[in-house]
Amino acid sequence: MNDADNVTYDASGLVTAVAQDARTGEVLMVAHMTRAALERTLATGQAWYWSRSRRELWRKGETSGHTQRVVEVRGDCDGDAIVLKVEQAGAACHTGHRSCFFRRVAPDGRLVDEGGPEAPAAGPEILTELAAVLAERRRTPAAGSYTAGLFADGLARLNEKVMEEAAEVARAARKETPARLVEEAADLWFHSLVLLAYQGVSPSEVFAELARRRR
Repeated sequence: MNDADNVTYDASGLVTAVAQDARTGEVLMVAHMTRAALERTLATGQAWYWSRSRRELWRKGETSGHTQRVVEVRGDCDGDAIVLKVEQAGAACHTGHRSCFFRRVAPDGRLVDEGGPEAPAAGPEILTELAAVLAERRRTPAAGSYTAGLFADGLARLNEKVMEEAAEVARAARKETPARLVEEAADLWFHSLVLLAYQGVSPSEVFAELARRRR
């Protein structure tokens, strides 16, 4: 398959995409693509997906560095699902596991975790690390980068994004699961860090203010 025209998209303009380790065949994750995401994937050789919660394109590994280099794209017989054979850098799952499918269903229906994350859960230092990445993106924008696009859109759009993400956090707290609240809070923290980077403010200044208030 070499053309996004050969895919059958659903009523929402989406197609299911399965990411599979190109070397071992292990299924790493399942996500969704729009035509634009697939076209960008084919053009860049990097996996791009569509976020149904944020309603925007995102490149795998944009913030974590856990990128997917696409070796091959295959379509099924009906054209309504695709497989990306990828070279995965780091963990595919946001939990830190190599694959999102790290739970086995036991005969009694229980979910049993098999194996641990690839790396220990990140602590607060991840904010400083991410801020450094964002500062670099600000200095040297990368073509096709979601973050570079945010910077290019300017302060007004960044303010809108932070307000949108804050609303998503509040909605998740009211109506959704704790897992969804965690995901939305991560989105809010990320976009807040982008806004700080745009304004030339370091998270260390925020840490210092929190420490001052604590004292």
